[in-house]
Amino acid sequence: MNTEAPSLEKSLIYIRNLENCPPSYLNDPGRKDFFEIVWLQNELPLHTVREGEEAGRGDWIYLIPPYRVHQLNKAGKNGILLSFKRDFLEEEDKEFYLDLFKMFNIQGEFSCLPLAVASAAELNKVYLLLEEEYLVQSGSFLILKALLKVFLLKLIRIKEHVFTAQDVNQKRVYEFMMLLEENYQQERNADFYASLLGISSKRLNQILKEKLDKTGMQLIHDRIILEAKRQIIHSENTLKEIAYDLGFSDRPYFSRFFKKQTGSSPEDFQKQARNHIESKLNTLVD
Repeated sequence: MNTEAPSLEKSLIYIRNLENCPPSYLNDPGRKDFFEIVWLQNELPLHTVREGEEAGRGDWIYLIPPYRVHQLNKAGKNGILLSFKRDFLEEEDKEFYLDLFKMFNIQGEFSCLPLAVASAAELNKVYLLLEEEYLVQSGSFLILKALLKVFLLKLIRIKEHVFTAQDVNQKRVYEFMMLLEENYQQERNADFYASLLGISSKRLNQILKEKLDKTGMQLIHDRIILEAKRQIIHSENTLKEIAYDLGFSDRPYFSRFFKKQTGSSPEDFQKQARNHIESKLNTLVD
């Protein structure tokens, strides 16, 4: 495998030590398509810890799903970055995908997983094999896929402790999230998704509330806001262009929607994000 900094558009998997992660990766527009695993080793956490949560030095894994707007402060950090596209995995294994999406908190911003010493050691054994294969010029994609899946399965086991069978409603949540990813730009009514799933919108909302604690419309709005935030931070488009790109008839309508969902205007969010990145050297940004 080529260990230079390739365009992410042509990559399916990307592995780097954090200290060697080039700025071109953080700024690459293709980064939005990747699942990201940031493994801090013997470091303080990047996020603000909650009451009762340990905050000392240790191993921390950040799981960032695609299309999220977080940045990583890699300056002086010890650890690894492992990114991969969904296309790199085999989609036939729906049970594995459900566990993976749950682990990555696909409906939220990011997940953080503190690693015990024994868990870190177990995970590192697989990671070293994965990294070794990745660095080989003639590395095999089949071997990489297999090793990545083992790595992810171990992560899932560490986080969940035991695998549980997925019930029919969890499968519907998975299908809804996939349909949402493909259609949210054009279809913003829960009835559309319920129809494709073969259930009523009322039943869909019951399932989503049970599993994700949000209605279909809330999840649709969340997805629109996440894309708006990503474009505000990472694209060169004006707010007017972003509004039209997201299907809003005019910028004032977009601004009202954004403020209603987030509590701040797009202009204020843009200023806050820029100030945050400049002052904290690309730390995690909400």
